[in-house]
Amino acid sequence: MLRGNGLVLLTAVVLIFSGMASGPYAAAQAERVLHSFDSGDGGNTPSAGLISDGAGNLYGTTEQGGVYGDGTVFKLTPNGTGGWRETVLHHFGGEGDGMRPIGGVVFDAVGNLYGTTYGGGASLEGTAFELTPGEGDAWRETVLHSFGSGVDGAWPTGSLVADAAGNFYGTTVEGGSKGLGTVFELSASGGSWMESVIHDFSSAADGVNPNGGLVFDSAGNLYGTTFSGGGTVYELSPATGGVWAKILVHAFSRHRDGSGPNGGLAIDGAGNLYGTTMSGGNPRNCGGSGCGTAFQMIPSEGGVWTERILHDFDDNETDGYFPAAGLLLDGSGTLYGTTQRGGSTNSCDEGSCGTVFSLKHIAGAGWLEQILFDFNASGDNAALPQAGLIVGANGKLYGTTTSGGVFGDGTVFEIMP
Repeated sequence: MLRGNGLVLLTAVVLIFSGMASGPYAAAQAERVLHSFDSGDGGNTPSAGLISDGAGNLYGTTEQGGVYGDGTVFKLTPNGTGGWRETVLHHFGGEGDGMRPIGGVVFDAVGNLYGTTYGGGASLEGTAFELTPGEGDAWRETVLHSFGSGVDGAWPTGSLVADAAGNFYGTTVEGGSKGLGTVFELSASGGSWMESVIHDFSSAADGVNPNGGLVFDSAGNLYGTTFSGGGTVYELSPATGGVWAKILVHAFSRHRDGSGPNGGLAIDGAGNLYGTTMSGGNPRNCGGSGCGTAFQMIPSEGGVWTERILHDFDDNETDGYFPAAGLLLDGSGTLYGTTQRGGSTNSCDEGSCGTVFSLKHIAGAGWLEQILFDFNASGDNAALPQAGLIVGANGKLYGTTTSGGVFGDGTVFEIMP
């Protein structure tokens, strides 16, 4: 593992299983739907998570809807009396524009928003874009890059992450020389933006189809996951001449280990990584394929990483399953996340509607899962969360669901942990 000195060390992985506190327990919290999306011009089906600004406004994307039906970037503003007002900052789908923003948006240092779209652009294989604020709620969009030309990446899905110099980094689920996905960098140069592929996934052993976003450590190394073939966790370390060296941190082995990490990673001050797998884990669950796991990757001297399974998700009625997003790590070391399915209610078309959960380390007992909320599509309730969570200055958790709400087209919700 590289730690800022240009030295690449062989990474080994030792698999151990933590002593987990027995069983999840439910403690229902107060959940509130802040906004219900509809099939009109306001956008619908938010697949990504949210960000917030210093004033407490929330920003996100919808994969569909808007004036052209190809998705939106939106802002939710608290009105001071407990309600929230939605403003659409951009409608995707015009000529040459991107389509279907699956990832979220991020701010730069001066308040511009950046993100990607899964489709659209010059080659119809996705774009990177910038939104610049103007007077009032008028925002101007600029397409910074169209993916899919030659050996470029194609179909970006995760959100972008910025370094201290203002460069942005992201992943494409396909494209590259072997069509297996890429990690790319966007850097500003002379008033324009240049895209470069910093890693081209080339084989199953290297990793296939990076769906999630990236995270930096304090030394400037990047970490991410690949989804297919069981999935991997990888590290990219900057070297001389703009070259990035890739190290395999861990290759998942499907069963007790987990399989298919779909979201990005969280990192703590000690360099430990935290994430989820959508399937795998205990083979007694989910018809023998496993219901997914939450995991920790622990670095040690010599570039050795140890994996610890923090929780095996279960398809009984007391737990969630199929966690599609990464985890949120708060200042106390508690982890928060969502599952697409599971919980005690069965009001969604395919059964259960998903959960919000926390994982807390208990000294001498391991990690204990708590179900904070069971989603329920009946009435105006939210259902089927696909994205992760953020925590506001008020200590509340905020997220999105792809279904539910007044019109059944997705929501933004708030919950007190």
